[in-house]
This record gives sequence, C-alpha cells and structure tokens, in this order.
Amino acid sequence: MIAILQFAGTNCEYDTKYAFEKLGQKCELIWHKNDKLPENTDLVVVPGGFSYGDYLRSGAIARFSPIMKEVVKFANSGGNVLGICNGFQILVESHLLPGAMKRNDNLHFISKFHKLKVVSNNNKFLRLLSNNEILNIPIAHAEGNFYINEDGLKELYDNEQVILKYCDDNGCELNPNGATDSIAGVCNKTKNVFGLMPHPERAIDNEIGSIDGINMLKGFLN
Repeated sequence: MIAILQFAGTNCEYDTKYAFEKLGQKCELIWHKNDKLPENTDLVVVPGGFSYGDYLRSGAIARFSPIMKEVVKFANSGGNVLGICNGFQILVESHLLPGAMKRNDNLHFISKFHKLKVVSNNNKFLRLLSNNEILNIPIAHAEGNFYINEDGLKELYDNEQVILKYCDDNGCELNPNGATDSIAGVCNKTKNVFGLMPHPERAIDNEIGSIDGINMLKGFLN
C-alpha cells in the first residue's frame, strides 16, 4: 500500500494517487496532522505543491508536522520514501536527504518539460532504467536549486547517491535552475529515501506529453 502525504498547500497528491492507481496500486491519502502511517505501508510519497505556502523556506514548516515523525521513523527502519518537488524539499528539511534548496538562479518559477539523465540505477527507484538513459519529465518549481558543498558532493558520488541530472536531448548537462552539478535527484546512503525535483507522476500518459515516468514509479513495485 502506498501512503501519500497531504499538507495544507499540497497540490499534487491526486496526480500521484492517479499515477500509482494506474499501475494497479492501492493508495491512501494521509493528512499531515495524523501521527501514524497505515500498518501495511510499503512506500511513503511526499508529493509536490506549496506546503504552508512555502513560507520561510520550502518545506521548512511541513517538516514539523506530526506525520513527519512517523515518516522519519519509517525511513530509519528501512521503509521506502519518495519526495517529489516540494516533497524533496521537505525530505531535505527533515534531514532524510543531504543538501539544501535555494531559489532558482533566475529567481523565477520554472514550468516546462526538461530532459533528465539517469546517473545511477543501483537503487530500487530507477532499477528499471539504464544508466545514461534520457527521460522527458516535467519540472515546476521556484526553489529547485539543489546545493551541497564540495565535500558533500564528493560523498554523494562516492556512494552513488546522485541518481538524476538535468541534460539536453544528447545527454549533455543543461541546468535549468543552477543546481550544483546539474543534480535533479538524489538518494540517501542506504538507498531507501529518494528525492527529485521533476514530476514523474505527470509523465504517465502520452496524451500529456510523455510516459517516461512510468518506469520510474514502477521501480518501487514488486
């Protein structure tokens, strides 16, 4: 069962639910004031949106919601957690993922399809994809500028924690927001917590531009 969190200001929970239900999965929306996850939870998804209106920093208030204590406990016990866009920001603020988020370099909200390159498929999330495979996935964010210092960046690469990078049609780096080393997605050291700024749940129907998100989300399914 997939538990999809819902905060005040979340706006991608129903897209995420639709995507996983299309893949045959049972989903349940979990309000952020709950202090328990369903007992049969296999995956927690922290979806995109503007939790608490992105006051302070994106995700900085949501990390203190009661459900996040349970998510931290779930992750630390080996449970799979996926943060998409604002969800990625919340996981960073909760210290489940390394780094920090800054405003996009151009200080504007960006909303468009953008190419991604798979950097490491040595994890459950991207196991159905090939390294260097190029994907077409929408992005929609104002604070997608992932930052980490030089030592932290080296550690990410040493542990295969960089999983996705922004690129062009040919796989060459094309950075839309100023993120360190064009990083679009990372995981934790134990490879059970994942965060990415692009929206795979918006890339599951050809009618809306791409189905490249399907094999990303299917990676979590047995």
